[in-house]
Amino acid sequence: MSHNSFTDEPAMLDRGSDAYRALQRAPVARAPRVAIVHDWLVTYAGAERVLEQMIACFPQADIFSLVDFIEDRTFLQGKHATTSFIQRLPLAKKKYRAYLPLMPLAIEQLDLSAYDLVISSSHAVAKGVLTGPDQVHISYVHSPIRYAWDLQHQYLEQSNLTRGLRSILARVVLHYIRNWDTRTSNSVDHFVANSQFIARRIKKVYQRNATVIFPPVDVQSFVVGEQKEAFYLTASRMVPYKKIDLIVEAFSKMPDKRLVVIGDGPEMKTIRAKAGPNVEILGYQPFAVLHDHLRRAKAFVFAAEEDFGIAPVEAQACGTPVIAYGKGGVLETVRELGQPKPTGIFFREQTVPSVMAAVSEFEQHAQRFSSHDCRMNAERFSIATFRERFMAFVEQAMPGATARGERLPRSASANDEQGVSATPLPVRVVALDREGGFETPEVSLGGQGRTAAGGMALASKRRS
Repeated sequence: MSHNSFTDEPAMLDRGSDAYRALQRAPVARAPRVAIVHDWLVTYAGAERVLEQMIACFPQADIFSLVDFIEDRTFLQGKHATTSFIQRLPLAKKKYRAYLPLMPLAIEQLDLSAYDLVISSSHAVAKGVLTGPDQVHISYVHSPIRYAWDLQHQYLEQSNLTRGLRSILARVVLHYIRNWDTRTSNSVDHFVANSQFIARRIKKVYQRNATVIFPPVDVQSFVVGEQKEAFYLTASRMVPYKKIDLIVEAFSKMPDKRLVVIGDGPEMKTIRAKAGPNVEILGYQPFAVLHDHLRRAKAFVFAAEEDFGIAPVEAQACGTPVIAYGKGGVLETVRELGQPKPTGIFFREQTVPSVMAAVSEFEQHAQRFSSHDCRMNAERFSIATFRERFMAFVEQAMPGATARGERLPRSASANDEQGVSATPLPVRVVALDREGGFETPEVSLGGQGRTAAGGMALASKRRS
């Protein structure tokens, strides 16, 4: 067949033809080299849970990250990331967020040219890594950079950057970040979102469609509690957007109802000042105590707007219904009244009267919520489900990429659908991921071998 002298492509294949697409999707003839990229490695939070399972899917992966200061490397299978120049800058271990203006440049300096498949787990700049035309780039997006897009004004207000020279500089930097973020979206071949809420944000910001694969929740670490007691529970790191103060203030106005609060953080003093005698604030508690309260609580109260929201899923895994602010990812993880087998109630405004009304409505319909239904709903977000769906998506995007030292379970492989041989092949994988948000990121409420640090359960060690 003749070739075009400029492009070295088959001259007779039209780019829009089925034959051309088949050629592009052909499985690699050798073991693919895979990279998974992570924004920064400083703690074990929601984004790191996803990274952990990506590594479980591709255990031979290499990892890339802006910085790597993580101490317990269990969830990384002992791996160390290849890092950027920010790792070596002054005070980077504690002040890495201050280097935000340098992050686009830093992520572009990571050399991934040796890899066939690049997987970025991104809520900051990880998706901006440089890839070539012969590489497949799949970006699992926890969110486009929140504080640069629709949450910019909230971020500036909470950071006391609403006026003055520092405010002007911050706005200029965020403008630059937005332009860079939009431009680099063009280098991503396939977007994956952690919820329909984030898929809509991706469409609005990048004008790209995204496949939704919910993040993994370790539901197997939670045990259902059938016998509920006369108290409500909320648990979180006490930072402004979690709205724990709103929940405490609402229950203080309902003296006949008991609220237990687990967590710690910079808002603790303000929250204690709003607590009435019917509100018990336990502060930091280990996972065993948190798990026990989750199993016994009448309902779990959640007032934050989250991209996904792990905490409400973990509550349901304990058989506990949820009273939540009806916006964001929680709309996809909780079934409200009116749906089959409901698992919770929503309030539509982040106000004290709305929370009070939702609690009242919950008590009127408490008999309609079943511990079994809550648990079954939580099972939709299990680790096994994430692995199966993610591996199938990668295989569809790049046939042969998921072949490993052992044959994949039939349900977790797209080989049959794609007509690709399931012959096992060793795989080298690189993982790149980033944490979500400029604020301290959401951390899970639970999991075996974890402790509840700052009111949310962190993985101090983990797991099989």
